[in-house]
Amino acid sequence: MAKRTPRRPIRLADLDMSARLGKKAYARELAELQLALKAIQQTYLFRGHKAVVVFEGWDAAGKGGTIRRMSAALDPRSFKVWPIGAPRDYYLDRHYLLRFMERLPPAGAISAFDRSWYGRVLVERVEGLTPKARWRSAYGEINDFERMLREDGTRLVKLFFHITPEEQLARFEERLRNPMKRWKLTYEDFRNREKWDDYTRAIDDMLARTSTDDAPWHLIAANDKRHARIAALRHIVEVLSRGVELGPVPLDHAVIDAADRVLDLESNLIASLRGRTD
Repeated sequence: MAKRTPRRPIRLADLDMSARLGKKAYARELAELQLALKAIQQTYLFRGHKAVVVFEGWDAAGKGGTIRRMSAALDPRSFKVWPIGAPRDYYLDRHYLLRFMERLPPAGAISAFDRSWYGRVLVERVEGLTPKARWRSAYGEINDFERMLREDGTRLVKLFFHITPEEQLARFEERLRNPMKRWKLTYEDFRNREKWDDYTRAIDDMLARTSTDDAPWHLIAANDKRHARIAALRHIVEVLSRGVELGPVPLDHAVIDAADRVLDLESNLIASLRGRTD
């Protein structure tokens, strides 16, 4: 079984929601973090590492905006975003973890899940879509699943974006007033607000039961979009680069020999390239 964290369980109510980030600092830090993500992706591709990043949070909390900033830095050939909705057709009569297992990244790749297997203990619990006995057993199943990911060499980052009810309402209005953002609003967004307390209890239980030593949750105070994006990307970079030697991918000798023959390059550059692969 995955180990529980020894520290006191984190709760939404304990999160400081006052953090803000100015435009200049945001632009500077975003550029630095996106460059770091590029280096991480190259290293993962070359060394065969793999990672999963889970994005959970309230409706309109900023998950999508953060994923877009992450996607902008990465080559889509080894980075995949999986938007997760309710299971349909083939998956309705199968184990709820199956569709996630089928979307896990191969060696050298990174996958981001925009919502995830945690729907079992969140929306399915609150909306009564799964019997109580089954969603209660899901905590242990999820911990075991994430332990298996780690044992298989997959790095796991779990983020929860938290906003206040007042901020969520303001963002709903912003989306409604903007013709280019109206598509993001659904009837369920408004209906779910009526069960805010029920969802809060479900989230706190999720945090307490599935934040383990090997797969801890990281809460993002997301009332300020710029702060949330930087806090999330910074944590992703920190976890994915931990213990990993980042740097330019060394060139194959055959590539260097071909470049030396075909390109008009200075001799010291060729020498330095050969030095990196010797």
